[in-house]
Amino acid sequence: MSNIEKGEVAPDFTLTDYQGNEVQLSQFKGKKHVVLVFNRGFM
Repeated sequence: MSNIEKGEVAPDFTLTDYQGNEVQLSQFKGKKHVVLVFNRGFM
């Protein structure tokens, strides 16, 4: 995976949400804000 610079378009990717649904970054294209939280297993 290569680094991206500020202002560049992020590559599309798919993650599984807390309910087991697949969610793609591209689903949020055109939205004003997107917040990504990557939990490393600490709870």
